[in-house]
Amino acid sequence: MAFDSFSEFLNMGGYGFYVWLSYGFTALLLVLLTLNSKGKDKRIFKQINKRLKREEKLKQVAKRNAKQDT
Repeated sequence: MAFDSFSEFLNMGGYGFYVWLSYGFTALLLVLLTLNSKGKDKRIFKQINKRLKREEKLKQVAKRNAKQDT
């Protein structure tokens, strides 16, 4: 192993703060990206469902109007 102890591993030859900070920042960004993507997916699916329901109601109204015209 390149390090003699766990504390040397964490210290990374004096660059530990920057190394672990970059790992932490990257992990945070990945978590935020995942949460943001899931949230957008939910919003898009809700919009699609609303649009489908609206189109179905419009079709029903058009059928009723067509029956009344005949």
